[in-house]
Amino acid sequence: MKSPVIEARRTPEEPYVLDDQVGFVLRQAQQRHTTIFAAEMIEGLTPTQWAALAKLSECGACSQNHLGRLTAMDAATIKGVIDRLTGRGFTAIRADPRDGRRLLVALTPAGSDLYDRAAPIAALITQKTLEPLDKNERSTLVALLRRLA
Repeated sequence: MKSPVIEARRTPEEPYVLDDQVGFVLRQAQQRHTTIFAAEMIEGLTPTQWAALAKLSECGACSQNHLGRLTAMDAATIKGVIDRLTGRGFTAIRADPRDGRRLLVALTPAGSDLYDRAAPIAALITQKTLEPLDKNERSTLVALLRRLA
C-alpha cells in the first residue's frame, strides 16, 4: 500500500540548503532586529507595543480592530497589547463621540510623551539593524520587503 504522503523530490543539481531559504534568512534578520530593539528601547516596550503607540501617534484614536489591521496584528494580539499599554497608563479606551456603541483607543498624555521620547530611539534601532548595508541597499531592501508584505 502506498503512503498518502508525497515526498518532495530534490535533484542533485538543486539541493535544499537551509541557509539559502528566504524564511530562514528573514528569521535571522528578525532576530537581529529584535535583539537590537530589546537592548535599546526604553520603558520595556516590545516591538508590538511600540507599533501600536507609533500608529496611534500617526493616525490618532481608532478602534482596536482597525489598529490591529494597521499594525498587522490579529485581534487577540492587539487586544493584549492595548490591555498592557492601558494598564501602564499609555493608552485609554473611550466611547466614540459619533457612535456610542463603538470604542476608540487613544494615546494618553503619558503615551504621547512616551512616543516623543521613544521615536528617536526607534529610528536609531532601525539604523543599527540596517548598519551592514549602504544607503542604496537599505532603500532596496525595504522596497523589496514591502512588495512581499
